Parts: sequence; C-alpha cells; structure tokens
Amino acid sequence: MRSEAARRAILGATARLFALRGYEHLTIEGVAAEAGVGKQTIYRWWPSKGALVAECLLEGLLLPERLGPRDTGDVRSDLIAWLEEIDELIEQPLGATLFRSLVAAAAENVDVARRLYGSLGATSSLTGRLEAAMAAGELRSDTPMQEIGEALTGATVVRALGRVPATPGSSRRLVNAVIGSVSTDA
Repeated sequence: MRSEAARRAILGATARLFALRGYEHLTIEGVAAEAGVGKQTIYRWWPSKGALVAECLLEGLLLPERLGPRDTGDVRSDLIAWLEEIDELIEQPLGATLFRSLVAAAAENVDVARRLYGSLGATSSLTGRLEAAMAAGELRSDTPMQEIGEALTGATVVRALGRVPATPGSSRRLVNAVIGSVSTDA
C-alpha cells in the first residue's frame, strides 16, 4: 500500500528535478534521493520515469494550472492571449527546458503524450472555449474544433522545438489564419 506522504514527496521531487534538469537528465536515483525514499519504492509504484512524469503532469505539477484559454466573450482575443501566454512560458529559460523535456517524455511514453496533449488545451479547455464561442454565435456551427486546437498547439510546439521566438503579432496572425474561415465575422 502506498504512503500518501511518500507519494507526494516523490512527485514533488520529480517535478523539482524535472524543472531543474529536464527529462533527459532526470533519474530515478536522483528522485529517490531528493524524496528521501528508496528507488525500489518508486519502481514499485511507477514502472519508468516516463510513468512518473506522466503522473506529475496529471497532478498538475509540471505545467501551470491555467494553460487553457480564458472566456472573456471574445474568442479571437482569448485565443491570441492564450497563445501569447504559452509563448511567454516557452521563452523563459525554465519554461523552454520544461516544454522541450515534456515533448521528449511524450515521445518516449504514450501516457505522457496523451496527458500533454490534454494539458496544452488541444482537447479539453480549448475545445470547451471553442464550444462556448460556437454557442455564442462567434463561430459557425460546423467549426472543426479538434482541428483548430491541433493547428494552434501544433504551430506552438513546432516553434518551441525549433527555438524560434514568437514575433510581435505572430499569435494574432496564427489565430486569424486558423479561425478566419469559421468565424461568423470573417
């Protein structure tokens, strides 16, 4: 049976070390030492570091709580502000390392990949925001919400992996390109 205190210590240690070192340099031995537990305890509960990172992601320990778009009643402005928030996170040294490490972890572990996909908003919060915009008449009823989410997050991921900084107005241009044809004001 898991000790909740040990579980929290392990997840906290994983999140701290992940932020400091990135996925590539994260080790179960390092997490065990930081958490004050034996590495066999970690392996008993998580079969790999990818599974451990996935649980940290699921618990909200690796990405800011609010990484989805807000709902101010203006979907275009909300999406632009959301992309700018992600760009700001990625442009910070720690944020860039965290983001690229999460992508590396996702490439290795399907659970991390699914959780990262959801955390970046391509499924849950972004789709919810687009549904609200559709209900409010800002977007057409045939809006391909999943594809819009994938296009917005995909462009952001490609830019982050390429280490290409966002330029002034790039979020606005991206949103206009992606939702221009489904907006009721286009």
